[in-house]
Amino acid sequence: MDNIILEYRDPLFGIILLVALIFLISFVTYSFSIYKERLAREDYRKLSLRFELGKLKEEDYVHLYKTYNLPFDSILLLASSFLHKGDYNKAISVYLTLLEHVNDRVKKEELLELLGTTYFKGGFLQRSKEIFLRILKFSSRNKNALNHLLLVYEKLKDFQKAKEITACLEELDKDVSIDTIYLDSLIILNDSILSYEKRTELLYEIFKENKIIERIFASFLIQFNKTFFWEHIKEFNCAKYIDLMWYLNFDDIDFDKVSQNEFLVELYNAKGYLNTLKHSSDFDFDILILINTHEHKIKASLDFEFVCTVCKHSYPIFDTRCPHCHNILTLDVKHRLTKSFYTSNQSLQ
Repeated sequence: MDNIILEYRDPLFGIILLVALIFLISFVTYSFSIYKERLAREDYRKLSLRFELGKLKEEDYVHLYKTYNLPFDSILLLASSFLHKGDYNKAISVYLTLLEHVNDRVKKEELLELLGTTYFKGGFLQRSKEIFLRILKFSSRNKNALNHLLLVYEKLKDFQKAKEITACLEELDKDVSIDTIYLDSLIILNDSILSYEKRTELLYEIFKENKIIERIFASFLIQFNKTFFWEHIKEFNCAKYIDLMWYLNFDDIDFDKVSQNEFLVELYNAKGYLNTLKHSSDFDFDILILINTHEHKIKASLDFEFVCTVCKHSYPIFDTRCPHCHNILTLDVKHRLTKSFYTSNQSLQ
């Protein structure tokens, strides 16, 4: 019987004890990891539910990043959901919170770009400017930051600063010729020291070389120098800004000059200012001309929309930059028949 019992000094006893100890430690570690994983899954399910309900807090995004090692791009994708909903303040709060916990330079730069862009979309132009200037301090060749800073300066009407940004972009081999022409025109238009005649002279020099500013120039002339506009009407393609010509006040139209322009003759016959045509090659004009000759006139007019030739988005109001893709002077005007809400000689000026 004594031979069966192992003494504590027996090597076999030590091996059994070691194996038992390893088994016990492994069991406890495995059980604790299962318990921890279960808690983590439960916590993750709560986070997922809060995300589905749109109730994720700023610290939850940090929790996902630091605790679950969720890919950074995935976290930014989650945060960008607020942008799609138009909740810019919430998106800004998430980006600011993440910035406090992100140390990697590349990730921080990406976060700052998103923050600056969100400030811009939300209309916080000064804050947007500060963020992009901060980016450029440690990443002076960041084209995205430079492009957005140009837009910010333009929105703030600091056109000289915007032009300085085009010089930086030009050094980075970006074609900014259109931006330069556009900004030169805006600088002249917004120079209150210059007289209208001097502004007309300077803009006309740009216009002769660059027809891209035609609508800007024509709009300025229609408002401030109508005499010059009608004297040079042959140099303008009025179909490109039919909306401006349509809403022009009757008393501001030089009908002697109009009679020499086939498009304007059709337009003002459709408007009812003239009665010299029975038909037009334009379908909408033709309908309006027929309505004008009818005894019981139906109140009809033209409505306009503006379609970007680059991104194809449409807008009810003209802008010199497409609000979506930010390309310059790419909005083409389209017209269609609509019920009239204006009197025949009403102007938008």
